[in-house]
Amino acid sequence: QVQLVESGGGLVQAGGSLRLSCEASGRPLTLSPMAWFRQAPGNERSFVAGINGSDETSYESESVKGRFNISRDFAKNTIYLQMNNLKPEDTANYFCAAGTQIYGPVYRDHTKYNFWGQGIQVTVSS
Repeated sequence: QVQLVESGGGLVQAGGSLRLSCEASGRPLTLSPMAWFRQAPGNERSFVAGINGSDETSYESESVKGRFNISRDFAKNTIYLQMNNLKPEDTANYFCAAGTQIYGPVYRDHTKYNFWGQGIQVTVSS
């Protein structure tokens, strides 16, 4: 079984930065697609960024493109989400997700992912 544990969330002022981490344990996810989603109260869970399992190509949603960056540390079985120039509308609970398909693509549909972290709160004040 895979466990995903997020860390690095918190409260930050608009324009500030945070880096989220997601450490996987239980089995290596080196070649699996992984992604970050977020969900604000009353909203659906939405795709933020993902990194595929084949050539490490990364993808970001239009709302965060140019501000957020996803990366992976193979040795630590960890992915990161560097968030810069944060805005109040980025406030949400952020979730790490992993698929099981080796060399699998990044899906923007949250139902395509098999494993999830517990979520971590990011709050951006104006």
